[in-house]
Amino acid sequence: METVVEDRYAVALGGRLRRVRQQQRRSLHEVEAVSGGQLKASVVGAYERGERTVSISRLHILADFYRVPIAELLPDAPSDEPAPGPKRFVIDLVALEGCKDDEPVLARYVDSIRARRGDYNGRVLTLRVADLEALSAVLGEEPRRLHEHLANSGLLR
Repeated sequence: METVVEDRYAVALGGRLRRVRQQQRRSLHEVEAVSGGQLKASVVGAYERGERTVSISRLHILADFYRVPIAELLPDAPSDEPAPGPKRFVIDLVALEGCKDDEPVLARYVDSIRARRGDYNGRVLTLRVADLEALSAVLGEEPRRLHEHLANSGLLR
């Protein structure tokens, strides 16, 4: 049972590593080249797929390379039960730009988050469940239904 939980954690950690790399629009080969070969594309890819365990020191190197706090790379503590719904979700900023008139509240909310983060060069924006809950309260919609609406509208990746 412990191995299953550890495997799930490795996959979740790998997903976070992949998401950070993709948000920075880097390929695995670019990571290797920019790191001067310190981070091999095949090894980072294995981490991202959860096929290889990341050591603490290697995780620190990856966090420094991506310029993110280590905590952003670490998933929640593993458990035997699957998490009930997404912990984070990713807004497609290009799709949102095309429907700002239909989703003005979402557009303003996303703009305010981008301003606070200083994140103006991305094509996507990762939001937390707390953001979904805040939007739900403002829009008078259940978080699950709002998430479904955003997905059906093509605004989620």
